Amino acid sequence: MLNEETIRARILEALPGAEVVVRDTTGTGDHFEAQVVSPAFTGKTMVQQHKLVYAPLQPWLATGELHALALKTYSPEQWQKLGPR
Repeated sequence: MLNEETIRARILEALPGAEVVVRDTTGTGDHFEAQVVSPAFTGKTMVQQHKLVYAPLQPWLATGELHALALKTYSPEQWQKLGPR
């Protein structure tokens, strides 16, 4: 069963320097949501950003070990424009 830290570590391997927060949304270890802020997203569309996050997780998605991942992705500039949360 996957956990938040395992998914976070895999994303960070692919996007060094990113800020990554992962949460198990159901407690079952197969449905998660992730918020990722990365300089690698600068100038990219949301679809391109999501592809960068999904790529290192593909083996788990292919087997169904990771069934669902809701993503919120931002470049640092986009994140800053959102202001305090």
